[in-house]
Amino acid sequence: MLLAASSALMAAGCAGRPELPILEQTGSRTAARTATRLEALLPADVLLVGEQHDAPEHHELEQQIVSSLASRGLLAAVALEMAEVGVSTAQLKPSSTEDQARRALKWDDKSWPWADYGPAVMTAVRAGVPVLGANLPRDQMPASMNDSKLDAQLPGPALKAQQQGIRIGHCNLLPESQITPMTRIQIAKDITMADTVHQLLLPGKTVVLLTGNGHADRTLGVPQHLRADVKAKSLQLRAGDGDATDRPDAFDGIWPTPALPETDYCAELKAQWPAAGK
Repeated sequence: MLLAASSALMAAGCAGRPELPILEQTGSRTAARTATRLEALLPADVLLVGEQHDAPEHHELEQQIVSSLASRGLLAAVALEMAEVGVSTAQLKPSSTEDQARRALKWDDKSWPWADYGPAVMTAVRAGVPVLGANLPRDQMPASMNDSKLDAQLPGPALKAQQQGIRIGHCNLLPESQITPMTRIQIAKDITMADTVHQLLLPGKTVVLLTGNGHADRTLGVPQHLRADVKAKSLQLRAGDGDATDRPDAFDGIWPTPALPETDYCAELKAQWPAAGK
């Protein structure tokens, strides 16, 4: 009886133990090169990784960055532009499935293909590191569009640059009356991502924020809204000459990747907004 009781207690103790992290080991040459290049940006409280959303190589690099930091015990959390604030994988175990991760993050596969971001997300989940949504909830966007206080959140030249970025990013199809409201949404998103990062900071570790290049820009984006005591580094993943900037202080590092096939994004946008193109 005593032996049986002892065995039962041991089994109960084992069942209550947290799962050990599952660290993915990769010996690929590209992953090793990524780890080496990453060293130039460390140490950092937060690493903002700016991507071109439709560049497959960028998603591969993101997974390698997450894997490299996790394998060394340096990854505090992964924050995502691709999911709204309020969702998290923190309750998942390292053995959790991709379906469980998608449900936890309320993943919008139509806007953000899971095939692109799943590898980086699951690398963190398997390492026992939380992945969290960091973006402005869609239902808060109308209020942000009407919030004039957001106009004062950037220095004058940066605000004008953001407004111009909105014009160009929408192929000069937006009515001028929409430039200020759309810029406010961009700023509100940056503030929301910065606030999320602040909540995830851990001494001696790095929060990775996966986002678009515009949000990672030191002079215009999320870094403008981080506390002065936060050591942040911004990395631009650049496909060919896309998103090139003549502002040397916009990023702490630029990792070039092959150019993508030429795509006329403005033609696509005009097709979606036929009235705006007239």
